[in-house]
Amino acid sequence: MVFFPSSAAPTFSGEPSTRGWWLFALLGIALLLAGAFILGDVAFASVISAIFIAWAIVIAGILQIIHAFSARGWKGFVLDFLLGVLYIAGGSILLSNPVAASVKLTLALGIIWIVSGIFRVILSAALRREGGWGLLFSGLISILAGAVILSRWPESGLWVLGLCLGIDLIFHGLAWIVYSLSVHAARALQKA
Repeated sequence: MVFFPSSAAPTFSGEPSTRGWWLFALLGIALLLAGAFILGDVAFASVISAIFIAWAIVIAGILQIIHAFSARGWKGFVLDFLLGVLYIAGGSILLSNPVAASVKLTLALGIIWIVSGIFRVILSAALRREGGWGLLFSGLISILAGAVILSRWPESGLWVLGLCLGIDLIFHGLAWIVYSLSVHAARALQKA
């Protein structure tokens, strides 16, 4: 549960809370600084990302096994249990060598970006009359990014995850800062 000061509580009627704009700005600044910190050492951030993903997989496996035992009499017990064991084993393998995990995750990321880019290009052709140019551009960028990652693999596995995380945090932070400024401007207009 997230707690907001009463003056900054978000509203769900489509109207943003204008009194707590500085909280949005503070969040944006924190995300921006975190992104800059991560970009300072992308190799370290890549390994930390691989460890985080591995632990998420292990926890998912544990929850899968708990679910298998909690749903007594369910016909899928064995499959549910085995899936949990598989998750735990896979996460444990990733935890045993986070650097290798980072390299393997980067390979998967490069392949996923190329495949998703191809599908977006195909979809843009189907939607060209409705203005599918954005999808075409997005698909081409995704294919290019995936190709760059794969052309430099396995070395790219040591920096890609950290780079992506750092860039994502910076843009996420900038988005919150811009949002906070627009909320602040709306508040100023309300007072006028």
